[in-house]
Amino acid sequence: MEVNMSGKVYLVGAGPGDPDLLTVKAIRAIENADLVLYDDLVSDEILSLIPPGARAKSVGKRASRPTVTQPEIHRQMIEAAREGQEVVRLKGGDPLVFGRAGEEIEALRTAGIDFEIIPGVTAALAAAASARIPLTDRRFASKLIFLSAHRAGEWSLDEWHSAAEGESTIAVYMPGERYLELSAELLAGGLD
Repeated sequence: MEVNMSGKVYLVGAGPGDPDLLTVKAIRAIENADLVLYDDLVSDEILSLIPPGARAKSVGKRASRPTVTQPEIHRQMIEAAREGQEVVRLKGGDPLVFGRAGEEIEALRTAGIDFEIIPGVTAALAAAASARIPLTDRRFASKLIFLSAHRAGEWSLDEWHSAAEGESTIAVYMPGERYLELSAELLAGGLD
């Protein structure tokens, strides 16, 4: 009889950095992890929840710094799960919002690795709550748009126009140093 050593991978949202905003399920996954692969945006307070017996490795991506490649992250998750380990892929915010979860899900499915997604509070929601600003006040905004300033290719003026039309709240993630440029593009696209 063959023993199945497969562990499991948890794609966990660490939220905006405040450990009080973690879900109970996220805390349980972190506390039971054998290996935690974490991003640079995960706060020290949340990293302190990793149990002493677990291995913790930074796999964060930052501009102008050497980083672990996405295929290497996939390899580490898959290899550890195949060894029977509980793996937490700990991401800032929510893993499904600009967190490369799609690529990781595809790699895990292709490898036949069991996985679970544990949502986290995304930055736009946390920032709005902190500032006490509703993102979808029905009197002013009938839609909410999350945009990333990082994508494969450039935005066209038509895309900015589409984002700016109507009563919209727009949250721009990862703008980098492009604040003024993005503002000009949105204004050119029709945002008042």
